[in-house]
Amino acid sequence: MKKLSRRARIATGGAVIAAVAAGTFGTVSANASAPASPAAAPVANVKSGSTTTSTHLTVDAATEAAQAALDAAERENQKVTVAVVDRNGNTVVTLRGNGAGPQSYESAQRKAYTAVSWNAPTSELAKRLEQAPNLKDIPGTLFLGGGVPVAAKGAPIAGIGVAGAPSGDLDEKFAAAGAAALGH
Repeated sequence: MKKLSRRARIATGGAVIAAVAAGTFGTVSANASAPASPAAAPVANVKSGSTTTSTHLTVDAATEAAQAALDAAERENQKVTVAVVDRNGNTVVTLRGNGAGPQSYESAQRKAYTAVSWNAPTSELAKRLEQAPNLKDIPGTLFLGGGVPVAAKGAPIAGIGVAGAPSGDLDEKFAAAGAAALGH
């Protein structure tokens, strides 16, 4: 048997490695491109009376309310942030006015959340702290004037919070202007 030169052995070894790698890659590629189909999940049909339907503001309505609140604040030269949350406290829209402070963003959201959670203006809720000071410990709430609920058929469906004006009374006045824009 003829002995191969060092150069020939390296070339032959490289070719063998390349062939093995190509075969392995082809196998992996073939397996990767054909995923196993998952088993279909069973469908559960719930009995009548086991569900409920809730009403929510559309994004357009929430934006309209937020813009009306921001416009009311700007007419009085106030730099505020306005947040609108849905019935579950999830933010639908937030508008940060030009020059509004960095703290106003979170404060507006928390005021809106607080208003919809208790279906009451946050200025009223702040008064309740005298009888129940632990209310302020509930996560995500802020018991300062500036939040108003939005209701449909007597049930809360959203909250509007405004923060950044020098007083909670002004913040709440602007939030109320946003809520009023939904009733026209």
